[in-house]
Amino acid sequence: MWSQSFLASPHFSSPPKLSLFSSSSSSSYSSHQKIHKRILCLTQNPSSKTEINLSKRHLNLSILTLFFNGFFLLDKTKSIEELQRYTDSNNGFTLLIPSSYTKVEKAGANALFEEPNNGSNNIGVVVSPVRIKSLDQFGTPQFVADKLINAEKRKESTKEAEVVSVGERSGLGQQVYEFEYKIDSTRGGIKRVFSAAFVSSNKLYLLNVVHSDKPENPLDSSTRVLLEQVLHSFDALPLT
Repeated sequence: MWSQSFLASPHFSSPPKLSLFSSSSSSSYSSHQKIHKRILCLTQNPSSKTEINLSKRHLNLSILTLFFNGFFLLDKTKSIEELQRYTDSNNGFTLLIPSSYTKVEKAGANALFEEPNNGSNNIGVVVSPVRIKSLDQFGTPQFVADKLINAEKRKESTKEAEVVSVGERSGLGQQVYEFEYKIDSTRGGIKRVFSAAFVSSNKLYLLNVVHSDKPENPLDSSTRVLLEQVLHSFDALPLT
């Protein structure tokens, strides 16, 4: 999370196998007759076996195609249903929020959303006036990440803090820095944090997406994908 000390920086203000099993001796002659007839049939009409195999293969491929297409379509629809657009026209930002999250009021946050019955999983946005016009005037993404993690380490409640990844993307007329880090704190244990920051109209926009990542209940892949969608959706509104 972005601490007050960080914000107070002077810069800011395969086919199937065929198995043959031998029968008992009393029925071996009958079995041999059936095999002989089968071989004779295939010899007289060799294309029939190929046609049957091709038909089965085509059917199997069709079923698999329908299955996987349906699976991915449902998965995509699920992702869309789980997220909804939140826009703050007064402060000039927008992002996607899980539809199950509820908006709560908290001093110092311009917007805060919490998971029901688990407030430690939350999404927060803070907007502050600054003197710089772009985030690169403050430093590179790695520089900002170092500042961020050092601010976290200075907190009394922080036991460990580690940067996982640092990135950058283009937003609406500005660069957006993105960070992922882990914190082990006396307040809530191990947490995974996804952060994004950008400067627009002399305002610093900070997003924190916080989720529990304890060893006994680690962050699962589907939730991670959802939270990353939130992270990448954070952007400024067009200037009017």
